[in-house]
Amino acid sequence: MTLSFGAWFLSTGFGQGLADFGEKLYAAFLFEDRWRLYLGGLGTTLLITLGAICISTVFGMVLCLMRLSRHRILRGPATAYIDIIRGIPVVVQLLIMYNVVLLNVTDNKTLVAIIAFGLNSSAYMAEIYRSGINAVDPGQMEAGRSLGLSRAQTMWHIIFPQAIKNCLPTYTSEFIVLVKETAVVGYIALVDLTKVYSSIQSLTYDASAPLFIIAVAYFAITKTLSIIFGYMERRLRESDRR
Repeated sequence: MTLSFGAWFLSTGFGQGLADFGEKLYAAFLFEDRWRLYLGGLGTTLLITLGAICISTVFGMVLCLMRLSRHRILRGPATAYIDIIRGIPVVVQLLIMYNVVLLNVTDNKTLVAIIAFGLNSSAYMAEIYRSGINAVDPGQMEAGRSLGLSRAQTMWHIIFPQAIKNCLPTYTSEFIVLVKETAVVGYIALVDLTKVYSSIQSLTYDASAPLFIIAVAYFAITKTLSIIFGYMERRLRESDRR
């Protein structure tokens, strides 16, 4: 009696392995609505990332302008801040923020994480902005000043629009890195997308399926960001050709 292809495939070691993994995926994601745990963790991850990127986008620009200032009283602190923040692991900064700086200020762990990651990312954003501004032809500043614009007006109306286009690819990379860096918030007992893995593993006694699920989730987030910012880059290039 001949076996059907499906029965034959399942009888092989590879087919049996896929069947077993499918059962593990069901237990890790669908059984007892465990997908809700992933959804909650995903929400925490996205909230921290978006809050941190808002802080770093603004504060990074402030640091950049201070770093480019001709006044040492502004340039010195900005340079020191950037060097210190970039030289300390983000997980250490998170623990310092939680256990020392904000210990008696707030009990909101999500807020602590947003501030910690925002301040960390600001140092990198400052360098991204600085490289984008330095990539603009110095003659643009001279041209603006010759037209009667002040240095601030020239920066705002001429230099910044060009610098933003230069910064966008690196800004995208920093955004994606920030998404992945938030995976360490479990150190302060926040249940993010990565921390859900521990909860699911303790229920199913299996590590492969929950790890696979969160890996796919992170990839989906970062790929979506790449597509969005890639579209923005193409639109900006098209505007340059007009």
